Amino acid sequence: MVSLPNLISLGRLLCVPVTVWLIVIDEMQAAFWLFVAAGVSDAVDGYIAKRFNARTVAGRYIDPLADKALLVSVYVILGLHDAVPAWLVILVVFRDVLIIGGALLLHTLTGQAMRLQPLLISKANTVMQIVVIVGVLGVLGFGFDDRGLLPVLFYAAAITTVLSGGAYLVRWIRDAAGVRET
Repeated sequence: MVSLPNLISLGRLLCVPVTVWLIVIDEMQAAFWLFVAAGVSDAVDGYIAKRFNARTVAGRYIDPLADKALLVSVYVILGLHDAVPAWLVILVVFRDVLIIGGALLLHTLTGQAMRLQPLLISKANTVMQIVVIVGVLGVLGFGFDDRGLLPVLFYAAAITTVLSGGAYLVRWIRDAAGVRET
């Protein structure tokens, strides 16, 4: 079913190659604004889906796919530009591979589909990862003085990334054992 939140998520997904291209050709200001718009769209589509009861099965897949594609792609390209530390890029990519791989493994071993309800720590992690990219693109595109804040943000994003990945592992272990959280 076509819904406004799904169209917004699809638009965010289509922003991925454009954002990456803008970074590749060193158009950091344009990349900044497109990334900010994509980040805001993540909150907007969720709000509309909940507020107007416009949630769909397709949206449960498109929204996280758009988030993961955007964040992983931008982290990788900024890592290649030495604007984000390689260790953080690896952590961000590994967490998303872990989530996808864990869901596939759980389904293969138990026949269960992964619950698509995002965890609170996962939402916090997405916000933190977005804040890091906005900060990095702000520094690169506009010459903002981060006043030493970027390294702090890198570590904050790393902490939420590890906590989020760990929380998903715990969820899968419980799901595989047949224990459901209430």
